[in-house]
Amino acid sequence: MKLVCYRTEDAARNIGVLSRDDEWVFPLKAVGTDYEDMQTLIAEISDSELALLDSLSARDPYEVKNAARLSEVRLLSPVGMPAQDVICLGLNYADHVVESAGFDEEISGVVRKDKACYFSKRLSVATTTGDPIPAHRDIVTQLDYESELCVIIRRPCRNVKPSEVRDYIFGYTIMNDVSARNLQTTHGQWFFGKSLDGFTPMGPAILTADSTAWPPVLGVRSYVNGELRQNSDTAHFIHSIAEIVSELSQGMTLAPGTIIATGTPSGVGMGFKPPKFLVPGDVVTCEIEGIGRLTNRVED
Repeated sequence: MKLVCYRTEDAARNIGVLSRDDEWVFPLKAVGTDYEDMQTLIAEISDSELALLDSLSARDPYEVKNAARLSEVRLLSPVGMPAQDVICLGLNYADHVVESAGFDEEISGVVRKDKACYFSKRLSVATTTGDPIPAHRDIVTQLDYESELCVIIRRPCRNVKPSEVRDYIFGYTIMNDVSARNLQTTHGQWFFGKSLDGFTPMGPAILTADSTAWPPVLGVRSYVNGELRQNSDTAHFIHSIAEIVSELSQGMTLAPGTIIATGTPSGVGMGFKPPKFLVPGDVVTCEIEGIGRLTNRVED
């Protein structure tokens, strides 16, 4: 089941369920339930309500009140305004470790095979598919893209064992971890270069955890102007979702709605020789199997 946030012609903001063919969106109110926002839904929805919404996704659209064609609504980021910054995992695919070290040899000093590399990405409001990526050309000279699977936490998570992590996952979405490589390298850390306004496109939907295998093995791809750049899958993680969530929960409570980005595979702009950085006019699509496509255009 996929959940989305969207606006209709009357500008009303809704949370909805996509039909099984991804052609229609059904408002939660169609089955007598509703939530103020997705963060509230994630924290409060019961298993029985989730099952009810899943059954809604299989309904005939002509029998669902206020059903709308997906092509006729404006999708919003399904996470909207997260309660906390995004927790990111750096260098979680071996091939990306190699290409990163080839661009900046100091990165090799960050990598430890036995320990994950974490950083945060500042975020107030997530953008979504169709929104622009600002070029920030006054300070950014090396604009890059990263297609990533994001994990969304369902309930307060603290001191959780790897074997228990599955029960704490609400679902998954896509993030383009837009990055200013020149700011990363000159500042010697990743926070600033990844946290500029508009650098966190996320969406277009949340795939609920019960809708895919555990652990999820999903294709991860990106395209720039239609050219395939990244092409891998989550089976190639160095550190698994169970390992990541369990480790982060040791002594630190992960609140409902917490978003964890799991890293990106090779094929980012800095990995090419010469690098293929983004410029205004470029269109970037991040695609993850089972979730959808997140497409954004770089603009001044």
